[in-house]
Amino acid sequence: MTPNPLWELTLTRLRLFFREPSAVFWTFGFPLALSLALGIAFRNRPPEPVRIGVSGSGASDRLVRGLESADGLRVSHFRDEAEVRKALRTGGVDAAVLVRGAAEEPALPATGVGRRPEHPIEILHDPTRPESRVARALAADAIQRAAGRADAVAVAERAVTEPGSRYIDFLIPGLIGMNVMSSGMWGIGYVVVEMRTRKLLKRLVATPMSRAQFLWSFVLMRSAFLFIELPALLVFGWFAFKVGVAGSLALLVAVALLGALCFSGIGLLVASRAQNTQTVSGIINAVMLPMFIGSGVFFSTARFPDWLQKPLRLLPLTALNDSMRAVMIDGAGIAAVARPAALLAVLAAASFALALRIFRWR
Repeated sequence: MTPNPLWELTLTRLRLFFREPSAVFWTFGFPLALSLALGIAFRNRPPEPVRIGVSGSGASDRLVRGLESADGLRVSHFRDEAEVRKALRTGGVDAAVLVRGAAEEPALPATGVGRRPEHPIEILHDPTRPESRVARALAADAIQRAAGRADAVAVAERAVTEPGSRYIDFLIPGLIGMNVMSSGMWGIGYVVVEMRTRKLLKRLVATPMSRAQFLWSFVLMRSAFLFIELPALLVFGWFAFKVGVAGSLALLVAVALLGALCFSGIGLLVASRAQNTQTVSGIINAVMLPMFIGSGVFFSTARFPDWLQKPLRLLPLTALNDSMRAVMIDGAGIAAVARPAALLAVLAAASFALALRIFRWR
């Protein structure tokens, strides 16, 4: 009985992959190590106190006690204004309080000998630094309370932690998407061109297989790897950080599989005509870099301007990441992910059809 060429090619690609320790590490080990490192670095923890520098001989005991007793402030004292300005400039403090007169006494008239400054207390802050803006607000509130200000309205506060609100909950779906993209682009695009430069494709022309069978073997190999990569990251995320799947696990697998098919097709398309590994490396980086930055792997796409939001939604990695986050974090169903899933399916079919049409053995 003659063996099926597609089956034999797929098994061959699998065997060759597992014989390369570096390929196994970058496909399975690196995403786990990256998620562990980022999960620890950006774990949920109480905010660090902001640093306030105080300078001026006119600072009253009440003012100093008010700043030092305020929640979230760490007060440092400086001899003069030049010293505290230097600390603000170099990041030693987040904001500076300059006291140029007796802060607790009423100001003298605007005219006359011996008048004091109109504003005896001045807060210096850098509005381009978020921590400096927070320090300014906390320092101003502490100074006013130290001077006797009371709240006009009593406001109740309640700390609430919503499921899925941690950074690691956002990160794990992004890392899965990034790994699916990298596997399709480098694991297929680069490997096919490397085979072309080593004249291996030229030899395969004489074998009893079609061009479609050869290309499909790469797609099936990468799809098979998904059923190892996805459980590995999901199990690791659960045991290391309690990252769960709020929605359907079957829907999550289906969305990830669509993503794998899409990037496998794009990887084949990239490799269809490239003549050497240097060329295909440049093309792969040019295709992947916009998605690394703009598809919400490590931070939300909402940080980009409004005019960029629609173009970013057309990127396949954005569609994949948004769909997986919707299922994992929000528990979304099929209707919620239908549009990005359709985009992935169309790109997968179009890229594979075009790659099949323009592919060259030599």
